[in-house]
Amino acid sequence: MTLHGIENDFKKKVCSQLDLISEGIGRYRIHTPFSFDDGDHIVAVLKKENGHWLITDEGHTFMHLTYDLDEKTLYTGRRQKIITDALSMFFVEDREGELVIKIDEDKYGDALYSFIQAVLKISDVTYLKREQVRSTFLDEFHNFIEQNVREERRTFDWNDKNLDPDGKYSVDCRINSMEKPLFVFALQNDDKVRDTTISLHQYEKWEVPFRSLAIFEDQQEINRWVLARFTDICEKQYSSLSTNKDRIAKYLKEIIGD
Repeated sequence: MTLHGIENDFKKKVCSQLDLISEGIGRYRIHTPFSFDDGDHIVAVLKKENGHWLITDEGHTFMHLTYDLDEKTLYTGRRQKIITDALSMFFVEDREGELVIKIDEDKYGDALYSFIQAVLKISDVTYLKREQVRSTFLDEFHNFIEQNVREERRTFDWNDKNLDPDGKYSVDCRINSMEKPLFVFALQNDDKVRDTTISLHQYEKWEVPFRSLAIFEDQQEINRWVLARFTDICEKQYSSLSTNKDRIAKYLKEIIGD
């Protein structure tokens, strides 16, 4: 297909406000009106690679998302599912951060349409509501604990069946097989920090032997008065999961002996 034919196919299948600009041999910038929420345009480049035409974002999409999100969070929890589903649905390949779609049977317009839809769908990770983000953090917390603590030594959403049969003072994860079990809490907001403070005081009142570990989503978001009261009773804290995974893993290994 000629360059003119490719451009016409793009316009027919995607939109008429589209231009194909040459940037060298076998490489063309595809200008479209499609953009992210902040106005930054989607990057799409048509180029020939190993004798085959493809469309690529040259790593721009994920780079753009990391302006607002920690890169590590793109590959865990709900965000990872959104990205994986989008890539699968529109047959786009993630090549170490570069989004690519190969063009088969001269279906240039169809490929560009699928490529743009995939990028727009992936950008939905920035629109997760606060409740969804909270769930993402909890998913990441669960995944992290599962990766670092053997199944027989951990219990999620634990409560003392004798002292607290209704589960009013639950522990996000209890790690056992030690002289004092480790109570681990995932803290994402002021309310959760307050509830955890109350729970720790209650277990102290009941004289339950334990050690405590708190992992915040972002400690800087917590009210300083709420945090001050919590700090008085919690033994060990990490300000965020995403930036302290290696440190937390090392601490768990030292404490639980695995």
